Amino acid sequence: MNLNEFFQRHPKAALGFSGGVDSSYLLYAAKSCGAEVKAYFVRSPFQPQFELEDARKAAEKLQAELQVIKLDVLQDEKVAANPPNRCYYCKKAIFSKLAAAASADGYSVLMDGTNASDPEEERPGMQALQELEVLSPLRLCGLTKEQIRRRSKEAGLFTWNKPAYACLATRIPAGRAITAELLQKVEAAEAELAAMGLSDFRVRVFHDAARLQVKAAQFAWAAEQRQQIRNRLAPYFETVLLDLEER
Repeated sequence: MNLNEFFQRHPKAALGFSGGVDSSYLLYAAKSCGAEVKAYFVRSPFQPQFELEDARKAAEKLQAELQVIKLDVLQDEKVAANPPNRCYYCKKAIFSKLAAAASADGYSVLMDGTNASDPEEERPGMQALQELEVLSPLRLCGLTKEQIRRRSKEAGLFTWNKPAYACLATRIPAGRAITAELLQKVEAAEAELAAMGLSDFRVRVFHDAARLQVKAAQFAWAAEQRQQIRNRLAPYFETVLLDLEER
């Protein structure tokens, strides 16, 4: 099955939209195939501001309707407790909310941007998607991340080379309770480093320190800029560590 065949079978669908590489290409493909599609972005403490901005930009360029839904996932005690399978509870909460909003708008089919490169066995969230009968057209059609990036570039989508991004909750080790304050510190620290020109990195919480993970090619830069990095992150973390394991 290809995407055109998928949208022939499902000509009207709602899309859980992040503004990332996969969901942006899926939105483009749906529009190109003539499907009636509406995008939904769930704004939670786990999503940084730039993700919302990218989602709005992508939807606008594709002339697609976008609805932003607010959801405080930390109100779910199982999510806030941050167990190893936290992603399951988070996905269940988010896509249950999406499904309700989509159903109210007359959409019986709900999609997401999971692709064929995403390892199902390593992602507890996949179970939640299956339970809620969320369809993943990119995965069903066998499209890998590399293929999606290439097709996105050919389509002129600005997201084609956007670095992979995981939600802010992944910066906090399993077993440590997640708080809004801790998420805000991480988001602010990553925004500071992005403003310095750093890309495709992570600021992970290690006890009360910030553990910076970068690509191997950025090690020398991080070492040279250590004082500026320290100064920028000082309002959020007293201690800043550079992880020698490549991200």
